[in-house]
Amino acid sequence: MAAATHDASAALAGTHVFPGRAVHANLSTPQLVAHALRRNEGTLSADGALVVRTGAHTGRSVADKFMVDEPEVSADIWWRHGNQKLAPRHYAVLKSRVQGYLQGQELFTQDLYAGADPAHRVRVRLVSTEAWHTLFARNMFIRPDPAELAGFTPDYVILHAPRFQADPAIDGVRSATAIVVSLTERVIVIAGSEYGGEIKKSIFGIMNWTLPAEGVLPMHCSANVSRTADGSPGEVALFFGLSGTGKTTLSSDPNRPLIGDDEHGWGPGGVFNFEGGCYAKVINLSAEAEPEIYAATHRFGTVLENVVTDAQGRLDLADGSLTENTRSCYPIEFIPNCDLSGRGGQPRNVVMLTADAFGVLPPISRLSPAQAMYHFLSGYTAKVAGTEKGLGREPQATFSTCFGAPFLPRRPEVYGAMLSDLIARHGADCWLVNTGWTGGAYGTGSRMSIGHTRALLNAVLDGSLKHARYVRDPFFGLMLPQDVPGIPNEVLDPRQAWSDQAAYDRAAADLVSRFEKNFASFQGGVTEDVKAAAIRAAA
Repeated sequence: MAAATHDASAALAGTHVFPGRAVHANLSTPQLVAHALRRNEGTLSADGALVVRTGAHTGRSVADKFMVDEPEVSADIWWRHGNQKLAPRHYAVLKSRVQGYLQGQELFTQDLYAGADPAHRVRVRLVSTEAWHTLFARNMFIRPDPAELAGFTPDYVILHAPRFQADPAIDGVRSATAIVVSLTERVIVIAGSEYGGEIKKSIFGIMNWTLPAEGVLPMHCSANVSRTADGSPGEVALFFGLSGTGKTTLSSDPNRPLIGDDEHGWGPGGVFNFEGGCYAKVINLSAEAEPEIYAATHRFGTVLENVVTDAQGRLDLADGSLTENTRSCYPIEFIPNCDLSGRGGQPRNVVMLTADAFGVLPPISRLSPAQAMYHFLSGYTAKVAGTEKGLGREPQATFSTCFGAPFLPRRPEVYGAMLSDLIARHGADCWLVNTGWTGGAYGTGSRMSIGHTRALLNAVLDGSLKHARYVRDPFFGLMLPQDVPGIPNEVLDPRQAWSDQAAYDRAAADLVSRFEKNFASFQGGVTEDVKAAAIRAAA
């Protein structure tokens, strides 16, 4: 017991948690799987993946996310829903109560990096009551070499107590769930939610806070890179998008090594991944359409959240009875064609993904720099029934600025100005890609063919689409390619894909009005060229 106490003191240094039970520090993947099974935290699939349930929370709880209102940083924080203020006195009470709770539990700690570029990385220490969440973090973040663990000093500590229930009357929060960030103490408290994505996105928020001050743009995007004839890295492509728009699917390309599937920085040295793993949505995952992700989902070391299995542990990836937000978390090296350095050069192409459930946006359009800024700040996609509780049958337009509003501690203009400068400085080409519906809205139209989307992206990435003939769309002001080999013209022009073109006109006009309404919320902070590029109804 003395040795365990000694190990615990090192594993919990700086956390003010003084454990009364075992502390398991920096365990390997097999060790964490064994502990998860011992503790009945999950089961093994037929292929050896760890299958877990996240209880009431099958997605992030944005309404329960708080930042401590500390005078040193308060003026620089973008206060709004998702960055709600928590008084320092309430934070102190909550943190103390969580620390006391942790002291009575068996604990798992893991020391990890966020940021593949050593000049801009953050050292993270997770302290959790759960083995599977610790494996989740080990998969998602960058694992230091064993020699780097000696004397590891964290920049940020996550106190992770998913079964602890916060008390609004005592802790000043909204419910029994609380995700609280203190930027001055560099502590993150996660209580009352078993959803693994809270761990991942809390650190993304930290990177969104720290990197702009270092001259690096943090981005909610995936990235891949071409290979030159001699095998060296070639041109980088970025894929911005909200959840469900295809960032992971489209960047996992057998012909282009994956840098990362979700979070990156773009600075003077190029692009670098924040993470060491992938967190893919797997509802209706197909071995034919998404072979790399499918294979990674069926192997030991992967964590599967809320995926349904049969009695033999075989996965039913079409079963969304627990949630449509089923997830697979695996180390990036499970994708055979990945760049393990997590780094690339300056991007040649910037792709913005939207899943338009109204079925009126084109499958691809070329954006001017001003249009790129407009769509970056708009961050449009559309949710449909079944993806979230409470949605009706009609699509719901969603505008999440910078394609990641819940993760932005600073005002959107900070990130927008940085992207504008980087695009201009490096001459990147920008594109808008609709991975949603065509031929009609959700319920009447069909989902955009992955084959068509990949063919269009291949034309972007090989440079041929840059030289196509273009025509301006009358509703959205977008430049549409007129001819792309292998793509029917009625696919390229969304109006032609509708059997009732008058119905298309009404649906397009409706979406234009939604863009206009959203633009009013940020137009005061943009340049005149971006205002001129804004989508607006015809006079």
